[in-house]
Amino acid sequence: MLIAAALSALLALAVLGVAAGAEMWRHRLVYFCCMIASLALLAGGIKHLGQTPGTGPAIVLPIGLPWMAAHFRLDNLSALFMVVVNLATAAASAYGIGYCSHLPEPRRVTPFYPLFLFGMNAVLIADDAFMFLVAWEFMSLSSWLLVLADHKNAENRQAAFVYLVMACFGTFCLLTCFGLMAGGQGAYSFPAMRAAKLDGVAGFLVVLLALLGAGSKAGLVPLHAWLPLAHPAAPSHVSALMSGVMTKVALYGLIRILFDLHGEVSWAWGAVMMAIGGITAVMGVLYAILQDDLKKLLAYSTVENIGVVVIGLGLAIAFKGSGEKTLAALALVAGLYHIVNHSIFKTLWFLSAGAVITATGERDLGKLGGLTKRMPWNGVAALVGAIAISALPPLNGFVSEWLIFQSLFKGPSLPHWAMKFGVPVVGAMLALAAALAAACFVRAYGIAFLGRPRSEAAAQAHQVPASMRWTVALLAALCVVLGAIPVTVTDALSHVVTPLTGVQFAVSADLGWPWLSPVSSTRGSYSGTVLVMTGAGLCAITLLLVHGFGTTRIRRADAWDCGHKESIPQSQYTGQSFSQPLRRVFCASIFAARESVDMPDPGDNRPAELKVRVVDPIWVGLYAGIGRVVDFIADRVNRFQHLTVRHYLLMMFSTLVIMLLVVAVRQSQ
Repeated sequence: MLIAAALSALLALAVLGVAAGAEMWRHRLVYFCCMIASLALLAGGIKHLGQTPGTGPAIVLPIGLPWMAAHFRLDNLSALFMVVVNLATAAASAYGIGYCSHLPEPRRVTPFYPLFLFGMNAVLIADDAFMFLVAWEFMSLSSWLLVLADHKNAENRQAAFVYLVMACFGTFCLLTCFGLMAGGQGAYSFPAMRAAKLDGVAGFLVVLLALLGAGSKAGLVPLHAWLPLAHPAAPSHVSALMSGVMTKVALYGLIRILFDLHGEVSWAWGAVMMAIGGITAVMGVLYAILQDDLKKLLAYSTVENIGVVVIGLGLAIAFKGSGEKTLAALALVAGLYHIVNHSIFKTLWFLSAGAVITATGERDLGKLGGLTKRMPWNGVAALVGAIAISALPPLNGFVSEWLIFQSLFKGPSLPHWAMKFGVPVVGAMLALAAALAAACFVRAYGIAFLGRPRSEAAAQAHQVPASMRWTVALLAALCVVLGAIPVTVTDALSHVVTPLTGVQFAVSADLGWPWLSPVSSTRGSYSGTVLVMTGAGLCAITLLLVHGFGTTRIRRADAWDCGHKESIPQSQYTGQSFSQPLRRVFCASIFAARESVDMPDPGDNRPAELKVRVVDPIWVGLYAGIGRVVDFIADRVNRFQHLTVRHYLLMMFSTLVIMLLVVAVRQSQ
């Protein structure tokens, strides 16, 4: 009843958002109530996480299709994702209390924000295909309207168009996927789908369509094209949810189909998913390194992290299909752990980016700098998020990627030669992506928050409202906590994994709390708790020694200036100069990156200019080609709009004759 009341409240808040008008206090009230509803849903998810399989709350409502009621259920998998979603939505809603007054058109955002929250949560508790797709469309259309909020900007309109096309494509694939699982009897309830048996062709198509449908929403390469367009276009707190949790709802749909409803997926599909995940991770982080737009950089970073998760999911399917259920449980725990982690540190970074844009009006890295002095709360929180997203210990991002590596180390033990040779390649791709991600966020944080202001807007940056500061601080604290107590998190995730893999698994079984020992007690163990306590102890001892035996005199001096004082900000490293070595090594062939110098003639006072040309191979090679084909077909079909009445009558008569012939042939058989 708590969950039902919270979801009903979100629908009512959408109506209140329409009535908010120009009164800013009403908009703040909507966001405050959304935060309360999200906390209620979060409490409901935590309460039911770890329940005995098959005992979760369920409800059947007399709505939906005429021959079938609407089914809703909350099991362990739904409860976990409800925690993931509503932890981020509570933070984004609290952030929105202070942020909404800075929106150019809050009346185009506030009414659709509660609907977006409702759609994501409704997907998680749907227990039949019809309600799942209705909630999925609720989520897609409400987020599309939020992307289109600043509709006067031509780039935003283009982003909304691309997003809508990709959303329609994904929904069509999922609709067909559920239709195949429902079979000729039209059994659209999830229990009926679990009981049904799929033949070889139908099973193949179900997995393919699930990857296309959920993968397009999650951002798998090459279906990621909408992310770097839509996420920067949306308001920052909406971008945080689209990147941090909406992509996780898509992964929930993929897990629900492949591990629960279908259940009998071949190991070969696991190998395919691992390859797709590795390519997605590497391509996503390479895209991110090239970006100067802070929000676009974060969007591509989401693509990279989705690839990391899919590597874990693919490895779990490969192990499960080969009969190694314990290893499948380990890989699935690792993937779910990274889903939890990414939802937190990516929400943190998008909210920090929103604070930067609010304070400076800029999101171009070349116009930022020195923001830690002017925005210390957001600067420290973004630093914690950068460490977490770079997978550095002892924060949460390291634990989940470490668990995925531990799973990969056992991959070559499978009897399939594709896994023996493919797993090391995927492991190398994951290691490369992790290293490039660290470089990417050293670049992003260093250019935006350190150094000196590169523009007057950055020099005049101001502190943001309290709700926008406390929110990112709490998310940063969660990054530390989830890294410090990994055993507690993995124990909770094991309850989710058990019904999906058919085996009870504890990552800390060999050594016990607080040690993670996924492989054995003699190798491959890790304890974030011990590492944090050791680090805190060393810091305390260092402080005592310095203050107890060192001088108390304070000396102030200028920072090192490379031997000469230089006051112009342009002498600092820029985002392009930082990424130049990586661009030359990795992007010259993949993105056809080319550099040229515009050197003015003698006597010309113009400064020399370095120009960089980068070609997006997926957009140019895939989507531009599809666009040309669509234009060609549309031009040909358009000729039918300019025929005479006689031609139209002839077409109608010909169609009638053809249909009568079809009926006659069928009756004769």
